[in-house]
Amino acid sequence: MKSATPKVLHEICGRSLVGHVLAAARELSPQRLVAVVGHESERVTAHLAAIDPEVRTAYQAQQNGTGHAVRIGLEELGGPIDGTVVVVCGDTPLLTGATLARLAGTHSADGNAVTVLTAEVPDATGYGRIVRDGASGAVTAIVEHKDATDSQRAIREINSGVFAFDGQLLAEALGKVRTDNSQGEEYLTDVLGILREAGHRVGACVADDHREIAGINNRVQLADARRVLNDRLLTEAMLAGVTVVDPASTWIDATVTVERDAVVHPGTQLQGATHLGEGCEVGPNTRLKDTTVGAGARVDNTVADGAEVGEQANVGPFAYLRPGTRLLVKAKAGTFVEMKNATIGAGSKVPHLSYVGDATIGEMTNIGAASVFVNYDGEAKHHTTVGSHCKTGSDNMFVAPVTIGDGAYTAAGSVITKDVPAGSLAVARGQQRNIEGWVARKRPGSAAAKAAEAASRAPEAPENPVGES
Repeated sequence: MKSATPKVLHEICGRSLVGHVLAAARELSPQRLVAVVGHESERVTAHLAAIDPEVRTAYQAQQNGTGHAVRIGLEELGGPIDGTVVVVCGDTPLLTGATLARLAGTHSADGNAVTVLTAEVPDATGYGRIVRDGASGAVTAIVEHKDATDSQRAIREINSGVFAFDGQLLAEALGKVRTDNSQGEEYLTDVLGILREAGHRVGACVADDHREIAGINNRVQLADARRVLNDRLLTEAMLAGVTVVDPASTWIDATVTVERDAVVHPGTQLQGATHLGEGCEVGPNTRLKDTTVGAGARVDNTVADGAEVGEQANVGPFAYLRPGTRLLVKAKAGTFVEMKNATIGAGSKVPHLSYVGDATIGEMTNIGAASVFVNYDGEAKHHTTVGSHCKTGSDNMFVAPVTIGDGAYTAAGSVITKDVPAGSLAVARGQQRNIEGWVARKRPGSAAAKAAEAASRAPEAPENPVGES
């Protein structure tokens, strides 16, 4: 990957590569789940603990092959296991729980000692080939690409690296795996030959979509997998009743939920725990992370992180909702408005060019344009409370902590530093003073001075011109 980040921690669609694999494995409801870690084990282990606290980890100090890794995993679980052991790879984010369930079902129904998940691929380069018996079609071996003959390399059915094993037979066969191959490693695939030679049944389950088993080894494959997974998620949403106007420019995380009749416009990114309510409309050019949008709300050209947009609320265009922002029913955060840790009451509006931080605004209040809630004194944040049915003027500064009572008004251009009682008008600005002739004296010869001089020479229009009444 040419990265400081371990491969399995690279993310697509809201989860790490290994996070997607764990989510698929969890759909089987396994009694125990262990992840074998090696490279950057501390970082990977910490990540696993954060996303799935119940997963166990086994440390593979030396990466001596896939067979060795499985042996380490079994040792972490206390040795041989009664029942089925499913082995998956940590870099296959497109693998689904449904495919794993079909693999486990086939394994059980056929009474196999081992069942391998396979796929037919257009280009099998680099993959282990599935070698079958010409007469019965049974799997006889899996041959790694580097060890394969020319005729074997022509085979297009490949090993996915995903298996279902009889737990007892797996432990027994792992003890017989040798390292006389080009890599000098313990290949898990050798277990198939060992079990077959011992007279046990070896079967296969072919994946419906070969892309499910694709491993990620570079950034190109990472981007390809992201597109496939994104298309899959959008298809599921559309089939559930969501309108996605342009799937090619819309991105959605696996953790996002969307209700029917929601409309998602082009250029929209839905991330994290975002939820779109029924009939809401989001986009274009909008990025929502961990944000809830209520039924019937409208969010346009907006960035929101950790926000709550209530039913029939209206946001944007060009708004920024930071964590802790709550817009209640029919509230509005308009054009070029930024909010942080603020609750905007039902029907209240902050229409344009304003910053509202650390504030509570009641119901049916209107905040004038170019208003700033001055919440930071250089050391601590302070809170502003604006009551219900208030009308604040344009270009107001609310210097927290301060409270504006219900039904109060504030005059345009005011700097509010004291509480305003309910029903009062607050005026906090200096008296206007006009100094006549200042431009001519201080800026002689300037364009402004010339314009003022021309205006002084212009005849005044009559108060009641002839013919006008």
